[in-house]
Amino acid sequence: MQKENCIFCKIANHEIPSHKVFENEEVLAFLDLSQVTKGHTLVIPKQHADNIYDLSSESAQAVFATVPEISRAIQQETGAAGMNLLSNTGKVAGQSVSHFHLHLIPRHDKHDGFGAKWEVHNEEYTADELATIAESIKNRL
Repeated sequence: MQKENCIFCKIANHEIPSHKVFENEEVLAFLDLSQVTKGHTLVIPKQHADNIYDLSSESAQAVFATVPEISRAIQQETGAAGMNLLSNTGKVAGQSVSHFHLHLIPRHDKHDGFGAKWEVHNEEYTADELATIAESIKNRL
């Protein structure tokens, strides 16, 4: 199912042009218009899902089954030394398009325009606290 005003659904339906690098019945991969590094590619399910929380198991399987092949092709073309895979869910995490998408960002060196950095807070969790958190998450699965 497509969402009427979703730009990625329109791209998947070929209503808006894109620089496509891969397509099958369930998945589309195309170059991001805002290239962080050469070859920066977005991989989307054609079935609309706002974010990872809404992504069906079937769509997730289809998307992630294509990622190694697409990543290898990007690496071979760009000569990248590494690759970041990134998906933002929710505005607080930086999601700007409400259609699940995975960024494949080829990396050439540490100063190539992309950086993922987080700070570890001084809060230390005891083994018991970690066990409680893990158990609580596990119980929701």
